[in-house]
Parts: sequence; structure tokens; C-alpha cells
Amino acid sequence: MASRSRPQVLPRALLLLTAVSGFSAVAAAPSAPQADPQMQKVLDAYQALDPKPLETLKPEEAREGPSAKDAVEAALKQEGKAGTPEKVAQVEERKIPGPTGELDLLVYTPEGKGPFPAVVYYHGGGFVIADLDTYDASARALANQAKAVVVSVHYHQAPENPFPAPLDDAQAAFKYVQSHPKDFNIDAKRVAVAGESAGGNLATAVAMRQVKEKGAVPVFQLLIYPFVSNDLSTPSHQRNGNGEYLVSNEALGWFWQNTLGSNWKKTRNAEALPLQASPKQLRGLPPALVMVASLDPLLDEGIAYADKLKAAGVAVDVKRYDGVTHEFFGMAPVVDKAKRAQADAGVALRKAFSAPGGQGIGGSGEDAEAP
Repeated sequence: MASRSRPQVLPRALLLLTAVSGFSAVAAAPSAPQADPQMQKVLDAYQALDPKPLETLKPEEAREGPSAKDAVEAALKQEGKAGTPEKVAQVEERKIPGPTGELDLLVYTPEGKGPFPAVVYYHGGGFVIADLDTYDASARALANQAKAVVVSVHYHQAPENPFPAPLDDAQAAFKYVQSHPKDFNIDAKRVAVAGESAGGNLATAVAMRQVKEKGAVPVFQLLIYPFVSNDLSTPSHQRNGNGEYLVSNEALGWFWQNTLGSNWKKTRNAEALPLQASPKQLRGLPPALVMVASLDPLLDEGIAYADKLKAAGVAVDVKRYDGVTHEFFGMAPVVDKAKRAQADAGVALRKAFSAPGGQGIGGSGEDAEAP
């Protein structure tokens, strides 16, 4: 990817290569679509951190590189502001058993008295990079906006733990949280799943597995720019995937290769690639909110997945945020549209939690209806 680098000719013309929280940088074409000015501040701040193209790195090297969180903190510093985390009542480190080994959790509790509803949240990182700390801002915001306990899960990552290990961990975490309500001060009938990018993939794949296995089904799916397809040729990939705005097709392919192996382009497993799911596999899933960003290569696959859910009879809302990129959801200290998205997520989750009887929990998930 380094061979694609060119001298910059405009101060704000840049290319950032990433998926979920890892970036690489090369110069942008002058004709590139315009980012929201606040979003551009984050992109410029990230560029100053001298990122390397992910696909040129070993996974362990990529995990040490700068993240979107680092870019937000740098942008705040440039404005003379402190990067103070959003306050919640409590943040607790926990460990639970998992099929691949112990799973690390961060449990965010909002103000008030429980039992609270819960959100089992899966961070992004293309199944390869990032961790709980990288997505701390998103988890804090969801706890406050949804008035829910957020259990953020660090699943074992590829390539050391390729598919299906991340999904196995994600499902185990959901089942543990839902079956131990007193441990988390939650209502077992009001447990949702949520995730960003690769985490959005895991959230909906967990719901699919739970329906298939006739287990407890989440009451809701919050899918934030979900990474659900290995097709890198869609119009949004062609338009946004050359590295201009936080995600490159090269980086996305690198993630899939590390996660699914050398034949990743031929994979059709719906548990790995939810967009491959049949109507039968999607039928009975809980209501969903799919959030997409206009400058994200994953824009089209997010919309396509929402359309598939609708065709299978699942209640779905899609919200598109213009002028922002992949990773924008956790950038509220700098990007106002992230604040709006967080508020929208909170409204959707609170609506799901207020549905009579905790819709979707405790049964097979067949014929689930919108709250």
C-alpha cells in the first residue's frame, strides 16, 4: 500500500486507511467527497499521528498502531480541551468463562437503581485489532443514552483465533449475561445486542444463532456500520474504499483474510457473513436499527442487510449520517453527528426495552414482532 502514497498537494487532502479503528494514510484526490468539517478535524489529527497501512503490517504490529480514539484525543488537544471520558455511575472489569478461554468484560452501569435493561456490546476492529479501551466512548454513551447496563465484550481475535472463535465468544458472553441477571443487576427479559463494524457482524450473528438454537433471543439489535459482507466491489466500496475516508478495501480484505483464511473471497457461511443469510435464517430475528455513514465503504452492505432483514419480516429502521466516516459513532467529543447518532441509538433501545413482556427473550424467536 505504501506504493500508493503521493505527495500531498492540499492541506486537507488525505487518505486514511483503516477498518474499525486501525488506519493507514496516503494522499487524497482533490475531487474526493467532502467530509463534515468536524469529521475532517479528526481525519487531519489522525494523519498527524503517522499511521501505517494495515495490510503492510503483522497483526501484532497493527494492534499497536494509532486508533480513532487517539485521533479524537489529538483533535481535542489541538483545541485546548481535555479528553475527559463521559461519566457513568460505575465501570467494572470482569472476567467470565468462554469457549476459547476467559473473556474480558467492561461493565458500564448508569445512574439510578436496577435492575436495568442490558446491552451486550461487541467492539469493532475487523476481528483482528482494537480492544475494550478503544471503544470505551461508545460503551459509555450507550449506557447513558439507553439507561442500561452495557457489557462490553473483548472476544478472542484472529488470526490467532480465526472464525468461528470470535462468534463463539460473542454468543457465550450473551448467554452468560442473560443467564446471570443478579450478577449484573439487570432484567434478563430486556437484553439487547449491539456492535460497531465487526461487532455489528457479531451482534446479528449471535441473534441468528440464538434463534436457530431456540435459546433466549435479544430484544433488539443495534448494528452500527456492520461489516457483514466479503464483497468489496459495491458502489460504496468503489466510491469510498480507496482510502479516502477511514476504511480501504485493502484493509477490509486484510481483515477477512486474517479471519477467514486465504479463501475468504469464496466464503458463503452466513454466520461469518450475515449478508449471505437466507430469509429462513433471518426470520424471527429481533427488531434492528442499522446505522450507516455516507463516506463509509460499508454503506451499501449495511443498507443491503437491512433490506434482507425487512424481506424476512424483521422490523428494521435505517439511519444514514452524511459527511461522516466509519468509526464516527464514538467521536461525540468532536463530531456533533456522533452525538446525534448516540441519541438515536438510545431512543431505539429504550423503545425496545419498554415493550411489554421483553419481546424476543426466552423463546425460539419465531415470528418476533416490533416493539
